[in-house]
Amino acid sequence: MHDNEPRTIALDALPEVITRYLTAHRAHDTATAVTAFTGDATVVDDGKTYEGAAAIEGWLGGAATEFTYTVELTGARQTDAHHYIATQHLEGDFPGGTVDLHYRFTLRDGLVERLVIEP
Repeated sequence: MHDNEPRTIALDALPEVITRYLTAHRAHDTATAVTAFTGDATVVDDGKTYEGAAAIEGWLGGAATEFTYTVELTGARQTDAHHYIATQHLEGDFPGGTVDLHYRFTLRDGLVERLVIEP
């Protein structure tokens, strides 16, 4: 195993800021979710890039209302002290009905600096 390959960790071993974001996002609590990000953070979701707190707040608010779905955290991996991957299983009324999404987090100073969401 190479040093840069993610290793599986316990779900409760994810940093607090990641757990806070995932929990708040699942509850459609945009105000709490946005506090997990740095002021200059970047989110890449569905091929679109959102930069800065205002853009991320808008993305959080919009993503929550488009479809109805359930979310279950099914896996967690860590690449190094600043890079984590949380895998979530979604089921709902979006195209395809089910998907496993990988949330790739880059942390800086205890907050999320970059989040890339992809299958």
